[in-house]
Amino acid sequence: MSGRLGPDNRFLVIAAGGTGGHMFPAQALAQEMLRRDWRIALSTDERGMRYAGGYPPEVERRKVEAATFARGGLTAKITAPFKIMSGVNEATAWFRKDRPTAVAGFGGYPSLPALTAAWRLNLPRILHEQNGVLGRVNKAFATRVHALACGVEPVSNLPAGSPAIFVGNPIRDDARRLAGAPYMNVEPDAPINLLIFGGSQGASVFSDTAPQAIANLPAELRSRLRIAHQVRAEEFGKVREVYVAAGVDAELSPFFENMPELISLAHLVLCRAGASTIAELGAIGRPSVLVPYPNATADHQTANARSFEEAGAAIMVKQDEFSPMQLTDIFAGLFNHTNRLDGMAAAARALGRPDAAQHLADLIEHVAAGGSLTDFSERRF
Repeated sequence: MSGRLGPDNRFLVIAAGGTGGHMFPAQALAQEMLRRDWRIALSTDERGMRYAGGYPPEVERRKVEAATFARGGLTAKITAPFKIMSGVNEATAWFRKDRPTAVAGFGGYPSLPALTAAWRLNLPRILHEQNGVLGRVNKAFATRVHALACGVEPVSNLPAGSPAIFVGNPIRDDARRLAGAPYMNVEPDAPINLLIFGGSQGASVFSDTAPQAIANLPAELRSRLRIAHQVRAEEFGKVREVYVAAGVDAELSPFFENMPELISLAHLVLCRAGASTIAELGAIGRPSVLVPYPNATADHQTANARSFEEAGAAIMVKQDEFSPMQLTDIFAGLFNHTNRLDGMAAAARALGRPDAAQHLADLIEHVAAGGSLTDFSERRF
């Protein structure tokens, strides 16, 4: 790449919020930038550190003070601006001492201190928005960065003048290695692999609905099911009781370390519609039933799911309409007409962007070297 920086002076700070939806694509970028011999630091808060275990050991981890006005009681709201300013000052002092080549923000309130410090010091700044609706921090900085990389198209609330460009959502190396893995057709009388998960520790709505829906299926279908279900620890008992009574083979866990592998083995996935989940379903190419989390900011999970539904890659069900009877009908319809599952898998794969991390890394290197977004757009897309 013309204008590419030398390996001895390339330092990227990745600023990401405290949810898997922000932290996992940030992790994918860190993995890609390390392959390009960049030095990497992660700036997040205490909550974000819980999701940093999968980051490569070469990534420096910095816990920076952060806060939000959207959570907590009156005391938390009163102290929030002081915590935010403390974090901004901390990040500014850090950057003055060890000046980053570029700062990449992935959204969430813990990304605000590093982005503000980068803006103060006029450092090259890039945002990545994973969803079809800009989060609060990304929207606030959308016109104050050199590039706004979008994970999905379209993003509905882009401010005028935002330097937006579509790159896709980066997926972690474990998922990228499985990108395009052949879909195993459901053969007559053969086992059917069903994966159920929601959020970082499962979703109670799936524990309340899916086991009963499966128990309502005809016995010949139930006997073929092989289920991996992410379940909150406190819900293990009630979920296992339903599966055992229904004679269903189910593996329960509060967290699956090998989620990309489980997705690749699944004939069908029942899950939320977070951006990282959607990206991995597309890259690996698996059919899904998507139940968007209704309290997501600006209902962005519905926007994420809609593109898969419209492409024929998924069935979307709103949570307030989600019931065991409805899910039984969906399962029966798909498992009895498996050619539809094949078509959904192909449609999902067509939406996949397994090379998104490379595109985002190219963009960061281009911006860090002083290149314009127009030049990058013309050269790459």
